[in-house]
Amino acid sequence: MPTSSPLSVSEIGKTGLRVTRLGLGGAPLGGLFESVREEDARATLSTAYGAGIRYFDTAPFYGHGRSEMRVGAFLRERPRDEFVLSTKVGRVLVPAAEDATEDHQYKDLLPFNPVFDFSADGILRSFESSLERLGLERIDILHVHDPDAHYRAVVDEAFPALSRLRNEGRIAAIGAGMNQWEMLYDFAREADFDCFLLAGRYTLLDQSAFPQLLTECEKRGISILIGGPYNSGVLATGSRGSGHYNYERPAPAILERVARLETVATRHGVPLKAAALQFPLAHPAVASVIPGARTAAEVEENVRMFSHPIPSAFWSELRTERLVPEEAPLPQR
Repeated sequence: MPTSSPLSVSEIGKTGLRVTRLGLGGAPLGGLFESVREEDARATLSTAYGAGIRYFDTAPFYGHGRSEMRVGAFLRERPRDEFVLSTKVGRVLVPAAEDATEDHQYKDLLPFNPVFDFSADGILRSFESSLERLGLERIDILHVHDPDAHYRAVVDEAFPALSRLRNEGRIAAIGAGMNQWEMLYDFAREADFDCFLLAGRYTLLDQSAFPQLLTECEKRGISILIGGPYNSGVLATGSRGSGHYNYERPAPAILERVARLETVATRHGVPLKAAALQFPLAHPAVASVIPGARTAAEVEENVRMFSHPIPSAFWSELRTERLVPEEAPLPQR
């Protein structure tokens, strides 16, 4: 399929919601890895909106409410029907003393501690609290967030509560956001999800969700939203940079694979970031790719990389080098 424009849109499942093919992930705005000043957060959001990005994702966990507050403060000044917003449930934020909020990934946390709660009551409390932090009257997509150890609670309690919210028109779509694909595959077969936010498992570096999850979602009309297209940063900084992989320092085997990708990219004059953003969207189940950003400059670069021309010979060589699966769809011009 042709390379997308950031302004082109895809439907989420059969909901009627349409998201831009390039979205903005809100984890960095919550202080992921390093703190972000208010003025930089606002500039990041403003630049994304000015570039035509109309899909924004956030979560209570990101900065323990800070990302939601920043995203909401910006978006509530825009016409509500012009953008699609997703946030997450499954962690309820409870007040805590300033020195009780610790997270090795996030900096400058707000004074709350996240507590896993996938009960029906917990889902509704999390939803209402998110509306308050966002200052908006509705949320479009509500994802259950990182339910790795809570499968039955999601299916038996969280999903029915989310289904009621969807039936009442308080949300438009139900999703799940995870860093693994196996549980999403089970969710797809057991409940009526509209979309999944899959972080890091269908990227230029890691295609472990292919073909099982993506094929199942394509068959069932479940849209995939690709989070972490740079695998926490390593595909952005390169094999000799300081980027993370799965939120941690990358292992030597990961750096070796990134170096192999860099070798092919250099041979074809392709920025690795451009390939990382464009690769997942070739699959028909993928609706949007949502890299995070903490500065306006990062957003501007993502927009450029999203539309950067990439020759078909580059993608063909990735197959030849077995850096992508033989059957995986590849972008074409």
